[in-house]
Amino acid sequence: MSGEVLINLTPMETRVAVVENGVLQEAFIERSRRRGIVGNIYKGKVVRVLPGMQAAFVDIGLEKAAFIHVNEVVAPNANIDEHTTILHLLQEGQTLVVQVTKDPIASKGARLTTHLSVPSRYLVYMPDSPHTGVSQRIEDEGERERLKALIEASQAAMHDDAPGGVIIRTAAEGAGQEELATDMHFLLRLWRKVDERRHSATPPALLYDDLPLFIRTLRDVMRADIERVRIDSRENYVKLKEFAKEFMPDVESCIEYYPGERPLFDLYSVEDEIQKALGRKVQLKSGGYLVIDQTEAMTTIDVNTGGYVGHRNLEETIFKTNLEAATAIARQLRLRNLGGIIIIDFIDMEELEHQRQVLRVLEKALERDHAKNKLTGVTELGLVQVTRKRTRESLEQTLCEPCLICQGRGTLKTPETVCYEIFREILREERAYSPETYMVLASQGVVDRLLDEESSAVADLEAFIGKTIRFQVEAHYSQEQYDIVLM
Repeated sequence: MSGEVLINLTPMETRVAVVENGVLQEAFIERSRRRGIVGNIYKGKVVRVLPGMQAAFVDIGLEKAAFIHVNEVVAPNANIDEHTTILHLLQEGQTLVVQVTKDPIASKGARLTTHLSVPSRYLVYMPDSPHTGVSQRIEDEGERERLKALIEASQAAMHDDAPGGVIIRTAAEGAGQEELATDMHFLLRLWRKVDERRHSATPPALLYDDLPLFIRTLRDVMRADIERVRIDSRENYVKLKEFAKEFMPDVESCIEYYPGERPLFDLYSVEDEIQKALGRKVQLKSGGYLVIDQTEAMTTIDVNTGGYVGHRNLEETIFKTNLEAATAIARQLRLRNLGGIIIIDFIDMEELEHQRQVLRVLEKALERDHAKNKLTGVTELGLVQVTRKRTRESLEQTLCEPCLICQGRGTLKTPETVCYEIFREILREERAYSPETYMVLASQGVVDRLLDEESSAVADLEAFIGKTIRFQVEAHYSQEQYDIVLM
């Protein structure tokens, strides 16, 4: 499997696309006015403590106060009794050094923790924790032990200069002593600078700002199967090469400047794929399709056979559609960056072996996801539940806003429904004011309905109130919008 990373930079936004075998798998978009802040460390001030929620709000200098739960204030291994509350730990006006774990999303402020960490290519340094761990994605036990031994040797060589703990990242698999030691020295230098700022800064203050997206991508996304990184900005190409030369020399040769006249995101139809990822319906190659609905509480995904009729029998058709859907769903979760609870309604399968195979395919496809996720089995209702860690806005939330016409509902009242609302409104106005004539201002579709299908109802209403009702088309009105003018 061959992969490629495309980085498109403009003064307004940075866009990154991860492509595998010519197919878009992930997209990251960061706008200069709304740059992601996950990983940033702030010195903030507690502005409100909520005992009923066991949480507090902290001013870190953003438009909205950020939120921190009691579990993110207490050290992970601290011994506290069940009677310990947020009031024992925080008071209003108290200064607090925190790190952002989740970007502000919609009306919710950022989520915070006091469990600080700073990442590099191979390691995550935790200054306030003695723990040393290894990424669960490194499954070989021998490799896990080798890496832990190398880190412990590096820490011992630094004597008291390396307090705290370390998590060894997936990218460290196969790394040697020198590479890990270099990463450790970098993280310690970085942390000393942050620590100096934390003692001198006045809250609210930013102590540590994570790397910009185009460099962060190189640190977090690069894998052995990614053969090339193309970037269309000469200035930032130089910065990317310098970063790779210092911290990731093994990937420096993969980085290329793209000077082509054709826009970079037109390669592999990335622009078209992003547009498709904003729609509800996802077409499968077989003729089946997915319907994806994103709500505040959860995301639901419905699988349908569509135009796929199969070749043998109904069960086989359903099984093949579900297999294809499982792979497509995993890709859509990454591409759309859907988080939280995801409910998947596969087409009902009678054979248990088919259910197991579909779940195995879905589980295998989800293993490629950089975000932490968990998959359940098939419930009694035939549903599959997936939880996926949400740290930033979804693609839809980044690029779209609620419809001004339907107020984000996704549906509009029919012209028939609006006509009946108009009739009821005229009757209310008649009781209150009894004018000589009523002028109804509405959209073309509603007026057409009133003059055509509802013409007899309009005549009956005119006879009932003894008044004339006139109609006028307002081209800029939505289907639900109307006004009644008393004349």
